[in-house]
Amino acid sequence: MIIGKEKFRTQPLGDKIFDVINQLLLIIVLIAVFYPLYFIVIASFSDPSAVASGNVYFVPKGFNLDGYLKVFENEKIWIGYKNSIIYTIVGTAINLAFTVPAAYGLSKKGLPGKGFLMGMITFTMFFSGGLIPGYLLIDNLGMNNTMWALVLPGAVSVYNLIVTRSYMASNISGELEEAAQLDGCSDFNMFFKIVIPLSKPIIGVILLMYAVGHWNAYFNALIYIRDQGLYPLQIILRDLLIQTEQAASMGGDASVMELQRISEMLKYAVIIVSSLPVLCIYPFIQKYFEKGMMIGSLKG
Repeated sequence: MIIGKEKFRTQPLGDKIFDVINQLLLIIVLIAVFYPLYFIVIASFSDPSAVASGNVYFVPKGFNLDGYLKVFENEKIWIGYKNSIIYTIVGTAINLAFTVPAAYGLSKKGLPGKGFLMGMITFTMFFSGGLIPGYLLIDNLGMNNTMWALVLPGAVSVYNLIVTRSYMASNISGELEEAAQLDGCSDFNMFFKIVIPLSKPIIGVILLMYAVGHWNAYFNALIYIRDQGLYPLQIILRDLLIQTEQAASMGGDASVMELQRISEMLKYAVIIVSSLPVLCIYPFIQKYFEKGMMIGSLKG
């Protein structure tokens, strides 16, 4: 702290002004990002009447857990949790099984037709068949109203593939591969015993991106899933909010206020319930995520 103060005293005036302005801007950005998240948490524990009237700012008022009780007493919520966990685990495993080997192959300099392959893969980032052809394809493949309609069509994210390929190309040297081959290492051993361990940071990054994508996905389920027993959590939570709001708009004068109160309770509790699993997983892969996100930094 003393060294920092001494350095600040010896800085030119322009640098001091820049540092102060920069820190103030960062504090403002931190508040702008953090406060909405904090407000959702305290609002979920507050009396919905106090939240609706705008009396909740920094601490919960009228401590209340009715919103969480309403959410968890619904059996469909538990079915949605189970389905979302299955879809996330299976879908992320499929994503990694396709993305990592493809990225390793495309990272090799001597791959024949590498430019053409990358061009065709990148093309799919900007152009697709559209919603109706996609639905017809899924239906003709017999995947409609099944789990596979949610996990197979997006088996590879082109963005994640390119990021993973770039990481492997810059961090796994050709000399290392040549040395392993001279020692009698096969291609499979090379991939599983050398490439995978060295690629843990970027695998952690894409694992988190894929998992969050599967956990938050709801549009494909709206299109392809008709059986309510297969609904993911996001669809069930969405339907729960819509039903409550519709009931409030159609009820009598006495019931409208109560239904609106329930809707207000559910709104914030639902956000916390749907976000909690991802928030619990992130700390375990945070170190890999931070390393993987530095793939574009300069090395000294």
